[in-house]
This record gives sequence, C-alpha cells and structure tokens, in this order.
Amino acid sequence: MRLMMVAGVRGENIEHLKLRLEARPPTLLLFTEPSEPVTEESKPVEMPFHHCHRDPLPPLGLTPERLHARKQLYAACAVCFVFMAGEVVGGYLAHSLAIMTDAAHLLADVGSMMGSLFSLWLSTRPATRTMTFGWHRSETLGALASVVSLWMVTGILLYLAFVRLLHSDYHIEGGAMLLTASIAVCANLLMAFVLHQAGPPHSHGSRGAEYAPLEEGPEEPLPLGNTSVRAAFVHVLGDLLQSFGVLAASILIYFKPQYKAADPISTFLFSICALGSTAPTLRDVLRILMEGTPRNVGFEPVRDTLLSVPGVRATHELHLWALTLTYHVASAHLAIDSTADPEAVLAEASSRLYSRFGFSSCTLQVEQYQPEMAQCLRCQEPPQA
Repeated sequence: MRLMMVAGVRGENIEHLKLRLEARPPTLLLFTEPSEPVTEESKPVEMPFHHCHRDPLPPLGLTPERLHARKQLYAACAVCFVFMAGEVVGGYLAHSLAIMTDAAHLLADVGSMMGSLFSLWLSTRPATRTMTFGWHRSETLGALASVVSLWMVTGILLYLAFVRLLHSDYHIEGGAMLLTASIAVCANLLMAFVLHQAGPPHSHGSRGAEYAPLEEGPEEPLPLGNTSVRAAFVHVLGDLLQSFGVLAASILIYFKPQYKAADPISTFLFSICALGSTAPTLRDVLRILMEGTPRNVGFEPVRDTLLSVPGVRATHELHLWALTLTYHVASAHLAIDSTADPEAVLAEASSRLYSRFGFSSCTLQVEQYQPEMAQCLRCQEPPQA
C-alpha cells in the first residue's frame, strides 16, 4: 500500500511537471549523468551578464594600477640600493652616525620595497577554498612589515645617538659628511618623485567613476593607488626629512667642528620625526586588519541607502570591511514586505551599493519582514564606537 501511494505521488508530480513545461516557451534542456565526463560544451564559461556578477571576469595577473605600482617600486628600490651603498661608504669615511642612520633607513626601505614587491606578486594568486578572498590582504601585511622594520631600525639608531651624547670620544670628517649628505638629499628627492607619480585612474569596473577611495578622499588627498607604494612613499618622506637635517648638521660641523654634537642630536630629532610619519599608514593598516569600516564609507549612509530601496522594511547584520585600502566589502540582511519581489529588491539594493559607494563585493540576504525583528537583540544596530 505504501509503495502504491509513493507511486501515485510521483505520478502526480510528473503530470504537474509536464504541465509546467508545456506552459513555458521552448527551452533547450541538457541532461547528463553524474558519471559522464564533462564535455567542452558543458564547461563553465563567462557569460555576458549573470544574476549576481555585474562586471566581466577580471583578467589574470596584475591590474594596471598594480603594474604601475610595481614599476614604481622597482625603480625606487634600484635607486635606494645604489645610494644606500654610497651612504654606507660615506658614513664610514666621515665617522658620522647621522649618515649611517640615513643609510640604515635606506636599508629598511630596500627591505620593505622588496617585501612590497613580493606581496604584489602574491596578491595576484587566485582565490582558493582555503583563501576564499584571495591574497589581497598580503599588500596590507607588506605595509605593516615596512612600518615595523622602520621602527626597529630607528630604535637601534636612537640608542646609538644617546650613547654618543653621553660620550664625546668621536671624530667626524666634515667634508665627507657634507658631500654624502648632499647626495643623500638628491637620492631621497628622486625616490619621492618616482613613488609620488600618479598612476592610472583607479576604478572598480563599472563603479569606479563615482567612488573616491581612501587615499583619494577629500580630507587627505594622496594620489597613490596602492598600500605598498603609499608605505614606501611615507618611508621616503621620513628619510628625506632626516636627510635635510643631516645636511644642516654637516654644514654646521664642516664650518664649526667643535659642534660635532650636532651629529647625534640630528639623528635623535629626525628619527623621531620618521617614526611619526608612519602613523597614517599604521592607522590604516590596523583599521583594515581589525575589520573596521572603511574610513570614507559610513555605516549610516549605507544603511539609509538600503532602507530607501522600495520594499525594504528593515536591515540587520550590516557589516562593512575592507581587504585593502581600495577593496571594500559589504554584507547585510534585508527584511522586505510580503508583496515585494525579492529578486527586484536584491538587484536594486546591489546596484545602489555598487554605484554610490564603490564596493568591490556585496552579499545581501533577502528575507520576509517579521514584526518580532523590532525586539530581536541580534537584529539591532551596533552602538557608536
């Protein structure tokens, strides 16, 4: 009897399926057994438009922005290495701790740029089942390593400068120091020029024209489209400031050798300035690693944009974060009216987030609104920081 009932239910389902197929326009259906090999025709291909993919599949390799960043880093790294070797020789001949300090900072720059180049290469690797977002955040980790390396080198040199202030048993060759300091200023100016050149216009596919990323925001404009280049540029700015200080100290020592204490004093003062110059990069890196809201994307504007979509009654589980300074991600639950079309709401909400805020990825879950959501603790908005 049970078998007859199951057969009867299956027969009704088949008849119902036939009626549905007859009511639809002619469609080509392809059925393959699971054990059959995948043919060339059945392999996934990129479609001109898909239900959730607004942009075409990105090309493999580095984007134009990152290719430009790599060229900048290669050029700056070469210049930095050549002049670092010159400063080591000049600092040794002049017995100048300030010159050696500048050379050590250039060494830290070379190491950080090499790390940045490695992170750029690593970020081109495709996403995997373990690294589902890909390797974009390696760029941020490279910037963090650059900042930490500068802090470590500067700490050592500050200690050496303090020792020289306590003990005055040292001699400085003013002429060699002046020549080396002058060359160092020229080298840092050249590196700053290479790293500060504006790259190709940044965009997120079809959404970039209406979006200003973090480093191009109205409050602190900085025409750098890559975290690693920005960190290297900040490094060079700190070195340039110190090079000017070393040049001033070398001029003083050249004409007044009795004021040789200017060498450790300049090392002490301008190393502190170099540490302070890393604060903006360190702030942005920590904000990214702590999954903070992107600095130029506010929680309230995004929430209001979602609530303005026709049919949306409430939002909850709204999360905004970033993988890099320019790769922003959003996810949210949308509670809609029972009469609203879920697919239309999803399409409109996604379109507004992409066009108004330039998110690189949006994940929205559509569900029917329930009155209990107003009292649900998990559906409440997070408090102000």
